[in-house]
Amino acid sequence: MVLVFAMTFNACNKNEDDGPEIVPEIDRAGQQIEDKATLLTYLQTHYYNSGDLLGNLNPSISDLVITELAEGETLPVDHTFLIDDIETKTTILLETDYEYYILRLNQGGGEAPNFTDRVRLNYSGNTLDGEIFDSSINPVDFDLVALIPGWRRVIPQFNVSESFIENGDGTVSYTNSGVGVMFLPSGLGYYAAGATGISAYSSLVFKFEMFQTEVSDHDNDGLPSYIEDLNGNLNMVDDDTDGDVFNPNYVDADDDGDGVLTLNELEPNEHTINLGEPEPVLGAKEFEISRSEEAGVITIKTVTIKDSNNDGLDDYLDENITINYNEEG
Repeated sequence: MVLVFAMTFNACNKNEDDGPEIVPEIDRAGQQIEDKATLLTYLQTHYYNSGDLLGNLNPSISDLVITELAEGETLPVDHTFLIDDIETKTTILLETDYEYYILRLNQGGGEAPNFTDRVRLNYSGNTLDGEIFDSSINPVDFDLVALIPGWRRVIPQFNVSESFIENGDGTVSYTNSGVGVMFLPSGLGYYAAGATGISAYSSLVFKFEMFQTEVSDHDNDGLPSYIEDLNGNLNMVDDDTDGDVFNPNYVDADDDGDGVLTLNELEPNEHTINLGEPEPVLGAKEFEISRSEEAGVITIKTVTIKDSNNDGLDDYLDENITINYNEEG
């Protein structure tokens, strides 16, 4: 079973005897104080097999073992407390300051995804008591926009695999993948809603290894979706230039509502290179939308964001500018 992460939260869990049980949403700032204390205690009392991973240039989450230090036990040789190796990160969500933690086992040799992209990875999720609520056996694809807030913050801090080989048995072997662990407070997880196997206000641990990524353009308007996060808060639903409520920019084909599609308010261009030649250097605000190859020649089509009246507002966001760059003549 692959866990489906929710971007929006419900507020009830099923109670078989009494029907749906409403879980009230409590103050986020207060809950974060509690979650932080719980997570730090976990990190201070759990260790991992750092010696086994030392020098491993192609680690996997299956190589990682996290163990709680038993009362009276001393830290085993070649093991390290999580608190000594984690990276502390901060973010803001719903006007609340959050602290979360990353154990970086391998950065990865490929490119880093954007927080709106699709990623292929393996993962395992557990609560702080060690109970695994979901995991993947084979690589699965996720749209990061649809995941809980913590994933959209952590995954882009790692790179995908440097390369891969398709094996004769139908499997794929990846080299130098991004591998890590995220330790999330409930506010960056499911918060009051919980999920299958996860109670409300649970802090969570996710192990992951990243293989491949693909830039997403959810509305096929020529702009990568991450560009449409205009206020830079990693929330795609609150950027809605034309105020049509249910169509934030990243799923709106006409962002400014001026009757000219966003794709047509971007200037088209084309680059051609031969196979083996260096990739073209794209200009400022220029983005690839497609590529094709014929007879050893690669054709790359791009679009460029324009501000035709130089007022600081790009044409595709300016309802007073209705230039169609794809119109002939």
